[in-house]
Amino acid sequence: MYLYGASGHAMVIMDILKANGISIEGLVDDNLERKDLLGHPVFHGKTDASPLIISIGNNKVRKKISENYPAEFGTAIHPLAIVSEHAQIGEGTVVMQGAIIQTCAEIGKHCIINTGASVDHECLIGDYVHISPHATLCGNVRVGEGTWIGAGTTVIQGVKIGKWCMIGAGSVVTKDIPDGVLAVGNRCKIIKKIENE
Repeated sequence: MYLYGASGHAMVIMDILKANGISIEGLVDDNLERKDLLGHPVFHGKTDASPLIISIGNNKVRKKISENYPAEFGTAIHPLAIVSEHAQIGEGTVVMQGAIIQTCAEIGKHCIINTGASVDHECLIGDYVHISPHATLCGNVRVGEGTWIGAGTTVIQGVKIGKWCMIGAGSVVTKDIPDGVLAVGNRCKIIKKIENE
């Protein structure tokens, strides 16, 4: 497996791959000063790294790379995550230590389900979403493409969150959130519109 992006996020994914006995062939990164990461080589300008996981936390950047880099994409699910056999996980997605994904949840492509996050039954998570550490999504929650759910956030059952939103850390989301907004707080309120290019 190759990783695109030689950063802290990559180091966590490397641990997940090692825990699954998957060998790491190297990383690809635009930073010419980065030569290795945790003893693995970092390549520059390599266009044939496959299979590949994009190890960059920024949702927009993951989307751009996935649409432009010619690779087969893998997944990384830590063995200490709990994932229902009836859940679906899209290509390129990473599920970290202690995460829980319950029955009939559907996780899109190139998502991050971070450390200790909980995604309950029948949640639908769009592509390029990041569910931060210890966020809790109750049953039947919908999260649109590219949205970032902050650390420790709780989303009440049945709530729909739009595309390309940012939900601030520690928020409690009890009502639907439209596309393209920053929303924070307990109870979560819209602060401003986000310019999405």
